[in-house]
Amino acid sequence: MTDTPDILCIGSVLWDVIGRSETAMRQGSDMPGRITRLPGGVALNIGMALARFGLTPALLSAVGRDAEGDELISACATRGLITDYVYRSDDLPTDRYMAVEGANGLIAAIADAHSLEAAGDKILRPLSDGTLPAPYTGAVALDGNLTLDLLSQVARSPLMAKADLRVAPASPGKALRLSPFLQARRGTLYVNLEEAGLLCQTGFTDSTQAATGLLARGAARAVVTNGGNPATLAEGSDVITQSPPPVHVARVTGAGDTFMAAHIAAELKGQSAADALHDALQAAALYVSGETKI
Repeated sequence: MTDTPDILCIGSVLWDVIGRSETAMRQGSDMPGRITRLPGGVALNIGMALARFGLTPALLSAVGRDAEGDELISACATRGLITDYVYRSDDLPTDRYMAVEGANGLIAAIADAHSLEAAGDKILRPLSDGTLPAPYTGAVALDGNLTLDLLSQVARSPLMAKADLRVAPASPGKALRLSPFLQARRGTLYVNLEEAGLLCQTGFTDSTQAATGLLARGAARAVVTNGGNPATLAEGSDVITQSPPPVHVARVTGAGDTFMAAHIAAELKGQSAADALHDALQAAALYVSGETKI
């Protein structure tokens, strides 16, 4: 019997292949380091973090019916995520993400989420065929690896008209895919400073300016991070800015997903806006420092 999910995580579920070096790197660098393969993808990273915070997330995504997909589904279940609603394709391979990180942060990354994009609205079938209750009234975490058409559909779909939508781009290159949520004035947007600038078609010097800029652009609610600099939550006339604790950076891939999950978990547990932002910054700092287990 499937557990009742506390939140739906809709988006990329894939394998992360990460190369890390303890040395600062630049384009063309060839350094010793470690290469790991871990379950990843924005939706899955958020889901795994939510599970660590005591929630029961369910995944809506596309995973190939191949050996890598079987292994990934098993890894998700082991980490406390509900996988019953994942679309398993016979024709599409399991997606992958590859990144190289140095002591100075992310050097380069490639996200191969083509199977998720090709699956399209098939991943939402559990909401349309009665498997999940609709209109869905709980929390939903969405990631920008979905196509623009599908994100537009979600922003205006009666199936999620009453849902608490939490939306994040998968990367700055996909930030503009969040535009439908500005137009529909729905959801909480979780973006970094660069992504906020892309959505607003301008540049921002700090997170406060970026968060208020997103509200002016149509966002119902915005949370903007800026690495080790202050982060801001803005909703209506309320603007809260807090600084993250300083830490040694041991890893960066997945930090934003951890921040978003911690913030969602704190708010679902009834914490105030200020306390939830504080907890999210603390959780992200622990993750970046390498002290949080994946």
